[in-house]
Order: sequence, then C-alpha cells, then structure tokens
Amino acid sequence: MQRLNGKDRIEGDLRGAIIALGNFDGFHFGHQAVAGKALSWAREEGRPAIIATFDPHPVRFFKPDLPSFRLTNLAQRQWLFADAGASAMLVFEFDAGLAGTSAKDFITKLLVDRFGAAGVVTGADFTFGKGAQGNIDLLREVGAAHGLKSESVSPISDSDDVISSSRIRAALKEGLCEEAGRLLTRPFAIQGEVIHGDKNGRLLGYPTANIDMGQYLRPKYGIYAVKGHLPDGRMLNGAANLGIRPSFDPPKELLEPYFFDFSKDLYGQTIEVELHHFLRGEQRFDDLAALKAQMKRDCDKARE
Repeated sequence: MQRLNGKDRIEGDLRGAIIALGNFDGFHFGHQAVAGKALSWAREEGRPAIIATFDPHPVRFFKPDLPSFRLTNLAQRQWLFADAGASAMLVFEFDAGLAGTSAKDFITKLLVDRFGAAGVVTGADFTFGKGAQGNIDLLREVGAAHGLKSESVSPISDSDDVISSSRIRAALKEGLCEEAGRLLTRPFAIQGEVIHGDKNGRLLGYPTANIDMGQYLRPKYGIYAVKGHLPDGRMLNGAANLGIRPSFDPPKELLEPYFFDFSKDLYGQTIEVELHHFLRGEQRFDDLAALKAQMKRDCDKARE
C-alpha cells in the first residue's frame, strides 16, 4: 500500500478518492467505523479509498512536553489501514504551516485541489484547521460548492461508554490489557528495534530483547505475558518487563521481552511485542537470587 505525503499533490489513479480523515491513533473500533464507511462508499462508486492520519499528532505540536501517548506508530497504522482495505495512507505532517491553515483553505486547497478528493468521511466530532474551526458542517457547506461530498460517523459506544483512544490509554495505564485489546479489536503492541542493553537478563539466564519505548504510551510498569512478532513471520510467546528495572542502577526505561525456547540474535531487527496480560507490578529485590527465582515464577505464569 502506498504512503502519501500530505504536502504532495495526488495525481493518477488515486485522484478522485474517498478519504477517511482523522488522527486514527490506535485505529480502534470507533476509528474502524469511520474508515469502514469510507471504504464502503469508495467500493460503491468504484473509487480508491485513502485513510489519512496526522504525524506527529496535533496534540504533540501544541503541547511538546506532554508525556508520550501514542498507541501506534506510522508503520503499524500503514499495516492496519492496508489490512482494512485502503488503497493508500495519507500522512499529514503536523507543523506550523498546517496548524496555521484555515479550515476553509484546508477544504479547498488541500482536500479539493491538492488531493482531488471526491468525498470525505470523518467522525462526527472531528475538528480541523486553524483554531480547530473546521467541522463536519463546514465540510458539507464549503465542500459542496467545490464538488466535495462529506459524511460523518457518530461515536461508537459499548455498554460502558464511548470507545475512544483516551479510554484505551486509561485502561493500559491500569494494566488492563484485555480491556484495551477489546476496544482496539487486537492486543496493544509496541514496535521497535532491538538494541543492546546491560546484558543483565543474559547473566540471569533470561536473555531479553531490549526495546526503547519511543513515543508510545507508557502502560502500567510491571511484568506482562507477551507475544513477539519477528520480521520472518514467526510469533513467540514470552514474558516482559516494562519499566525502569528497580533492581538495577541506574534506572533505565525499557521494554524487555524474554521469549521462551528462543536463543537467536535479534539485535538491529524491528520486532513487535503484544501485551496480553499484566502479571505483577515492578518491585525491587534485595539480591539477584531472589530476582531470578521471581523471574522463573513470572515465566511459568506467563506460559499459562
């Protein structure tokens, strides 16, 4: 699937597409409903379907010091959009220029002229343009005058509340992997390059694949039962420490999965680690023997 830059003009077969417009961080059940409407509309009219996203997230631009909160990176979103059936992913680089673009210019100069969109689908509460002045009503009003049709999708709720990225983030911060996975429609997963660590796990008999958390949300620190996706397609079960490793100095924030019955070198490879179950919180041990004994218990529990 193609990845398009929001600063470039769309030409060729992708012009005249139906665009699903949103942040789509997490691409949860509610986001999938917006994308699904765009995909269905595109199929009905024989048009390409494009799912748009913003990177960095607009909140990061306006509040650069905010703690990390991403649920997916761009590579994950591209895979998820392709799996949903999109023809391409359109990435808006959120910078000062985009932040200063008026809502009307966003519609006429970007959606209509630059991208040649035939239709746009957004969530009913989605806003855009300078000062977040744009909404579905403006899209319909201004777009109609330029041949652009617009549709919206109301928020999707379950028996508890509206399904949202903020609700998923709250669940992960409490260690509720199963709840987050239910709302996402898949396990929350962290993707990253395996980097060299301090080799403490190897010395203890549990060699880990260390991953920097980057811009991902920090779930509750502790030990998790995980699954790892390797570049060659293999999936491995394991246990992982996510946090600052209080038994070692200096503290270093990492995701450290140990994969069962696996001993190959993963350094430099990009892997994805799914968090399936929270087993316990981080704790400090007085000696390495006690830590090693607990690690065995953690692995036994994770295998279950």
